[in-house]
Amino acid sequence: MSRPPSDRTRLIRSATRKPTQGRRPVNPPIERASTLLNPSASTLRDPSLGPVYAIDGMAVQQELRALIAEMEGGSDAWLTPTGLAAVTIPVLALMRPGDTVVATDAIYGPSRRFLDRYMAARGVTTRYHPADATTDQIIAALDGAKLLLMESPASLTFEMIDVPAVAAAARDRRVLTVMDNTWSAGLAFRPLTHGVDVSVQAVSKYAAGHSDLLMGAIAVADPRIGKAIHGAIEDMGWHTAPDEAWLALRGLRTLPLRLAEHARSALKVAQWLQGRPEVARVLYPPLPGSVGHDIWSHDYAGAAGLMGVVLNDSSEVQAEAMLDALTLFGLGYSWGGFESLATHETHQLAIRRHAAPLPGPLIRLHIGLEDPDDLIADLDQAMMTGRAA
Repeated sequence: MSRPPSDRTRLIRSATRKPTQGRRPVNPPIERASTLLNPSASTLRDPSLGPVYAIDGMAVQQELRALIAEMEGGSDAWLTPTGLAAVTIPVLALMRPGDTVVATDAIYGPSRRFLDRYMAARGVTTRYHPADATTDQIIAALDGAKLLLMESPASLTFEMIDVPAVAAAARDRRVLTVMDNTWSAGLAFRPLTHGVDVSVQAVSKYAAGHSDLLMGAIAVADPRIGKAIHGAIEDMGWHTAPDEAWLALRGLRTLPLRLAEHARSALKVAQWLQGRPEVARVLYPPLPGSVGHDIWSHDYAGAAGLMGVVLNDSSEVQAEAMLDALTLFGLGYSWGGFESLATHETHQLAIRRHAAPLPGPLIRLHIGLEDPDDLIADLDQAMMTGRAA
C-alpha cells in the first residue's frame, strides 16, 4: 500500500492473510486444552514449538494479544481475567514496599479499593490529587512518587488530564506512568504514543462490545517494563480462557465502526440534554463547553458513549424515579456494549478525599447503538416522570 492502513483495516487484515498451506478459518479456532503433547522427550521444553502448557495461551489468545499491541502502538500486550486485573497487575509488578503511587481522586472505585486496602497493607502509599487539578498541580504531586496512575477522562466526573505533558514530566522525574484507557478503548487515544509507559483497558467494554465476557488488556512500549509485567502474570497465574479470547477477538474486528457510532449518538444525546431544564451539567468531553473539551479536542481522535449528567435542583428520590421510568436504558453497571445503560452514581462521590460539589444527583449514561432519537424520547418521558415524583 502507498499509505499506512487505517485502524479499520489494521484490525481486520490479519484475518485475511493467506494461509501458508491448505485452508484456514478467518479467525483462529478455539483450542480448549490444558496439556499439550510433544513428539519426543527432547522437545518437552522446546519453546520453538509454541507454549509448553496451555496456560500460556494458544492461537486465539496470541492473535488477540498481537492485535491489541498493534492497536495500542506497543511492543507487546497481555490479556488478564478482568479489566480491574489489568490495572492492578502493573502496580503489583512495578511497586515495592515504601513506594508511593499518585492517582486522581476520581479514580475508578475498585482501583481505589485495591490501592487503599491491598497495596496499603503491603507498605505502598497512595496520594490522591484533586480530580480537577491543573497540569502543574499534578506534576507537583509527583515529588517522591514511584508511579502515576492516570484516568482520562476520570471516572464519573470526566475530568481530563493533559497526558502528553504529564507523562513527559513524569519521565523526567523517573516516575512510571500507567493509564486506564478504557474510555478510549485503545483507539480514540493511544497513551503509549503520548509517552505513557503502560496502557490498560477493560476489554469487557468496547473491545468485546457485547456485554458477554470479562477481560482486560495491558500494553507496553518498553520491553523492560513488559518483562516485569509478564513476570507478575506468570508468577500469579493470571491468564484467560480461549472461549473469552475468541469472543473478544471477534468484537475487536468491528471496534472502529461501533465506537464511532457510539460517539455520534452520544454527542446528539448530550446536546439534547444540555438544553433540558432538569439538567445542570452534562459531563462529556466531546461536548463543547463541557469539562475537558479543550484537551479532548487537541489529543483525541474519537470518543466513547459514556457521559455524566448532573441533575438540576432534584432530589435523590426524583433521580431514582427518572431511572425507573426509563424503558430503553438498562439499569446496570459496566458499559461499552451495544446496549444503553443508566446508573445513579451520587453515592460513589462520598469516597473522594476532595469534594466534588455538584448541584444535584449524578446520573451516568452509556449511549448504545439504538437509534439516538428513540433514546432521547425515552429520556424525555423519564425526566418528566422524575420531575413529578
